[in-house]
Amino acid sequence: MKPELNRKERAEHLHRVITSERFLTKQGLGNEVPFFICPFPASEGLTMIEDRKDLVSRVGHSGVRVLDLSLYDLSLEILEERGILEQILEIEADSEKSEIKDLLQGVLDPATHIVPRIGAAIEAEPHDVIFLSGVGEVYPFIRSHNVLNNLQSTAKVAPTVLFFPGSYTHALATGASLDLFGQLHDDKYYRAFNILNYEV
Repeated sequence: MKPELNRKERAEHLHRVITSERFLTKQGLGNEVPFFICPFPASEGLTMIEDRKDLVSRVGHSGVRVLDLSLYDLSLEILEERGILEQILEIEADSEKSEIKDLLQGVLDPATHIVPRIGAAIEAEPHDVIFLSGVGEVYPFIRSHNVLNNLQSTAKVAPTVLFFPGSYTHALATGASLDLFGQLHDDKYYRAFNILNYEV
């Protein structure tokens, strides 16, 4: 296991990996889907937004085109288009949390709504790599492993990097686990690679 990277080391590692031919041509993945998790401490959520934007700009200068998508922004777009964002904001204060959660989980179902929206963006915008962020903001309405499971048939050409506020661990006994905010240990997902361990 590699030691934790600090913010600057992580930024340099990500830049080096994402601009490398090995990463862009999906080498060393053994026919697995080209999905990568970039875990980061949840406490660095705000600085990670800056770092991701900076990374998009830096790799762009190296000629690598990023399709930068936020699950949070996609969710707001869907709610606005369906004319229910205002309605949810109005009823939220007087509704049970579970009612709001059920409503949003239905409207923002990854298979029927989120992934098709990502697929449309993939078709519309030329890119070499896809960044997915906003995982913490859409919890618990959207779970990252559900998005990744449903995305496998849609995003298989370009590498996809999910920026994840928490940890991504592999253990022989328990398999792989996406632990959101370093606390919630129930998202089993094993088909992605930890980009911080990817060597070029």
